[in-house]
Amino acid sequence: MPFQLLPPGIPRRKRLLDLALAIPGFIVAIPVMLVVALAILVANGPPVLFFQERPGYKGKIFTLIKFRSMRNEFDRRGRLLPDAKRLSALGRFLRETSLDELPELVNVLKGEISLVGPRPLLVKYLEIYSPEQARRHDVLPGLTGWAQINGRNTLTWEDKFRYDVWYVDHWSLRLDIKILALTAWKVLKREGISGPGQATNEEFKGSK
Repeated sequence: MPFQLLPPGIPRRKRLLDLALAIPGFIVAIPVMLVVALAILVANGPPVLFFQERPGYKGKIFTLIKFRSMRNEFDRRGRLLPDAKRLSALGRFLRETSLDELPELVNVLKGEISLVGPRPLLVKYLEIYSPEQARRHDVLPGLTGWAQINGRNTLTWEDKFRYDVWYVDHWSLRLDIKILALTAWKVLKREGISGPGQATNEEFKGSK
């Protein structure tokens, strides 16, 4: 998807905030990303980047870009090993510090996601959201969001979606700035990285 100055689902002033922070942020992050890329090559081998289709505004599919934090390791039957076994020590560090998400700044610059919004989840979840949960797609997804500063992966899926929909209903520029500031604090404290007993977070299988 090419660069969009004002993508659908984002107010003009929100987009201006995204560009005002993402452009200098990306430039400053370039040396860090080069170091991270080299570390991944040495520790885990290629590829350095991880590409995955995710649903964006109104469920439109785009390609999310992240640093690869897991090894491609399989069992004897050719099936991928569980996340906990494939997550490398370097990958765990990248996730704890959120460095694995730096390439998503490209998605922000292209207008596929915003700095703040509900996190883009897996495409297969689109079929099992309740109508209320699906409202999280009424805005652009984000690099961080209201759910991320209120528990991140330690929350139940139902609580995450409630936070996401609350954000949709209460968005303001002031709220976005608050979320960005609290996100920086959460990253420094390394809180909410994974769910209980999980390397990251358990799979969503629909609400009961």
